[in-house]
Amino acid sequence: MDTTQTKRRDRTHWLYLAVIVAVVAGVLVGWLAPGFGAAVAPLGTMFVNLIKMMIAPVIFCTIVLGIGSIRKAATVGKVGGLAIGYFMIMSTVALGIGLVVGNLLHPGTGMNIAKTAKAGAEYAKTAHSAGGTWDFLQSIIPTSLVSALTAGSVLQALFVALLVGFALQAMGSAGEPLVRGVAAIQKVVFRILVMILWLAPIGAFGAMANVVAKTGLDAVVKLAMLMVAFYLTCLIFVFGVLGSLLWAVSRVSVFKLVRYLAREFLLIVATSSSESALPRLIAKMDHLGVDRSTVGVVVPTGYSFNLDGTAIYLTMASLFIAEAMGKPLNLGEQVGLLVFMIVASKGAAGVTGAGLATLAGGLQSHRPDLLDGVGLIVGIDRFMSEARALTNFAGNSVATLLIGTWTRTLDVDRARAVLDREIPFDEATMVDEHATPAGASEPAPAK
Repeated sequence: MDTTQTKRRDRTHWLYLAVIVAVVAGVLVGWLAPGFGAAVAPLGTMFVNLIKMMIAPVIFCTIVLGIGSIRKAATVGKVGGLAIGYFMIMSTVALGIGLVVGNLLHPGTGMNIAKTAKAGAEYAKTAHSAGGTWDFLQSIIPTSLVSALTAGSVLQALFVALLVGFALQAMGSAGEPLVRGVAAIQKVVFRILVMILWLAPIGAFGAMANVVAKTGLDAVVKLAMLMVAFYLTCLIFVFGVLGSLLWAVSRVSVFKLVRYLAREFLLIVATSSSESALPRLIAKMDHLGVDRSTVGVVVPTGYSFNLDGTAIYLTMASLFIAEAMGKPLNLGEQVGLLVFMIVASKGAAGVTGAGLATLAGGLQSHRPDLLDGVGLIVGIDRFMSEARALTNFAGNSVATLLIGTWTRTLDVDRARAVLDREIPFDEATMVDEHATPAGASEPAPAK
């Protein structure tokens, strides 16, 4: 048995090495043959779409199994309440850090591009198309139970899964056959996902070749200071703020957690989308020892409400544009923009290109004269979206462990054993059988 598992891990190890090679090859092709690089863009798009195709089924199965296998509905409500409160606080902290770093470094000073900056209105329109708060809330309710699993909306899938989970929970023993049926479907879903992931090198090649072909290397060089500052800020936030909080609450090392999720981080770099790693994050948090009901609520909700990387990006990009156009924001305008971004970063979570759209919407509402400056960072937005996605992903993985600790739904001993590589993750099935059965005692709390 051990030999079989080792062979499986070796195979996936080669897969992710192939992803690295594909990323490098994509950069070279996009640089040396930009026409061909732009032509293979659909490869990256199709791979991300294949992953997105699996997100709703994964969320549905995980949440239904998590809620359907516990006896107290109050446990789920407690997890959800803690999660939303935590997400709001951490998003505010991330926005504040972005403002502080932006004011210290002044990355856009001296560029004076006010006369040449264009193209911001279209992104503002995208932000407004997301609608207000009521439109956002209405969009959570699907037209039917089935459409929630086909529309591609994470929040709709989450909503329906919660309803089904609570319904099965209320049925008691009569609902157990259905719970077992969903467990069997989950195994099929993860098996399909494993098959899709073998296409990751092809998707990574297409995505990287396309972005380098469109932007060229000059765009990266010219705006290097903003990119470096943004990446450093994200690193400080993940390893400084989140790492310290994780150690203080759960006594878990953020460095070991990052090592445990290394393949997911690589997948995000290759696709520039944290959604590509969402199904694997759910599976790995479950394997780590977090109760399935907690994972099923925190992870999908965090993908819409816990966007720490996007928060840092919004504030730093706003300051950069203002300074690059020679019209810096005063302290009052910065605070007002921060408050707007706290809300807007949540409402635009499901919008394609949410980073640029929310940035443009914020500038238009506070400083319309800076709107055209959004076009300045379009060229490097694809590269900055890497750090946004990585930081968002890291924030959600840390949030799952923290909330699991606070609600006593984290098996701390198992988590430490997994992070110390004593209990390897099964890459072939991505499904664990360790979950605590209904009615069993809760895992021991963190010490």
